[in-house]
Amino acid sequence: QLVESGGGSVETGGSLTLSCVASGYDVSADCMSWFRQIPGKEREGVAMSKTGGEHFWYADSVKGRVTISQDTDKNALYLEMNSLKPEDTAMYYCAAAPFTLCPGQRTWWRPGVWRDWGQGTQVTVS
Repeated sequence: QLVESGGGSVETGGSLTLSCVASGYDVSADCMSWFRQIPGKEREGVAMSKTGGEHFWYADSVKGRVTISQDTDKNALYLEMNSLKPEDTAMYYCAAAPFTLCPGQRTWWRPGVWRDWGQGTQVTVS
């Protein structure tokens, strides 16, 4: 189970940190990611943490403004977002895959490679 929190409404240029508490996965060993989706559009990969931080990958649209991290004590995944823009407005989802099925750099952004999803947390930038 993946449970996101931390979404909200912020002004352009503001910051938010999203959290995802994972059960059934180990954030220090499995693969975790953040996606976002606007109604009527395909879900978009935002950032990925490979096997507890072995590698981090980011979408070009957020590179330099977003940081993915994990807290092994809390078994939680985070997405720190800075310099937010109106085009960042979306529902943000946490996704996970066991390390044996971990996607690579060329495929992590595809929603279909992830096994489990959270319910999402809304981010609105105005």
